[in-house]
Amino acid sequence: FALVFEALFILTTIDTGTRVGRYLVQEMAGKVYAPFRQINWIPGVIMSSGLVVGAWTYLIGTGSISTIWPMFGAANQLLGMLALCIGTTVLIKMWKSPYLWVTALPMLFVGVITLTGSYQMFWMFLRKAAALAAGQAFSLYLDAVLVAAVAVLGLIVLSDSLRQWYGYVVLKKPFTSSEVVVVAGGGSAGRMQTAICQHNDEGCKFKLPHGTGCC
Repeated sequence: FALVFEALFILTTIDTGTRVGRYLVQEMAGKVYAPFRQINWIPGVIMSSGLVVGAWTYLIGTGSISTIWPMFGAANQLLGMLALCIGTTVLIKMWKSPYLWVTALPMLFVGVITLTGSYQMFWMFLRKAAALAAGQAFSLYLDAVLVAAVAVLGLIVLSDSLRQWYGYVVLKKPFTSSEVVVVAGGGSAGRMQTAICQHNDEGCKFKLPHGTGCC
């Protein structure tokens, strides 16, 4: 069971996290040096991958399961909250507002619990760090900063989404809806169609042609 858990969960998570982290590092570094934006530029790939791998290696080397696992859990659950947040936005843009509770209620449930846990974890790390010498406390202070950063970023996304939803659902503001059409049977993707739509504009609703699907 331990081997299956490690192979199917931990290793795949590390792999995915490293890839996403590398893309983010390359995108930010590309603001300073343009070639970093090219994901197939080998020097940029090596440097950004090395930076991300070095970062999580440091956390593993200086931490323990009692510190790393709660941080991983908080990040994982906040990711689930953001996925439900995206699902809620999709429902609104599909004119399915009566079904918002399907994604909104789980999103609020997961968000409240995870953000509360992140708050408690932040102060737990600070208390542990205060009881140690300065040299030993650095990793715990770093853990506290990382937990706070993840929680704050999640709150920013959630609060901005709530603001947008209020405008769409309550104030009936027009919104931009875009979908990519993919032809069934492995055909190439169609053009992205974008329209500024009102909630009650039936003619503006996005309709898929016969024999196509939405990716």
